[in-house]
Amino acid sequence: MDTKKNLIEKVVDLEWVMFQNVENIDGKASCQEDPKTFKIMRSSQFESWPKAALESYLDDLNEANRKEINLISEKYGRMMKSTLPSHYAKIEHLLQPLDSDNQKLIEKVVRIVLEWEEELVKKYPYILKKGRPLYTSLDTPFVTSVETYLRGELSTYSKKTLQLHYEHLLNEKSQNINASEITLEFMVRKYGYKSLEEANEAMKKR
Repeated sequence: MDTKKNLIEKVVDLEWVMFQNVENIDGKASCQEDPKTFKIMRSSQFESWPKAALESYLDDLNEANRKEINLISEKYGRMMKSTLPSHYAKIEHLLQPLDSDNQKLIEKVVRIVLEWEEELVKKYPYILKKGRPLYTSLDTPFVTSVETYLRGELSTYSKKTLQLHYEHLLNEKSQNINASEITLEFMVRKYGYKSLEEANEAMKKR
């Protein structure tokens, strides 16, 4: 049986292959040549996930490969509904349809995560300034918000993965645990900081 660490590695490795095969409007992006940053960002996100959700998402990725579907391309395509609506109109027919149950689950997850992100902006403002703006209303063709990115990503999950993820977030919330803070802490530690406080202070001085 896979350990959680092994599951995360398998998930991120599959995502990386998909990410490299994303076809951008302006050609290959520089981030597609940066596996280190990609793996830090993605593995940090999955550190707070339970094994059951990771196993389900790994199944999603393997199933997508069998069907020759690039879930990362779908994720970025869905973001364009807000960031590049004219281009989205041209590709919408290529995306897998979302059923109403998934859409409802997505919005429930988005509400929880945005609450957590708002808390982080107050606690670690200098770290968060380096990241994405929070809300879809702040999207531009060149900047994608946390809200829009999250909706795009969640739209690629199966109903089973979405349900497991949502139940996990509800459990975290009931214990006053901010899962977004866990992700952020793993991220800054992978960049060499001992804590979020240390990272925030370092960003403040820059």
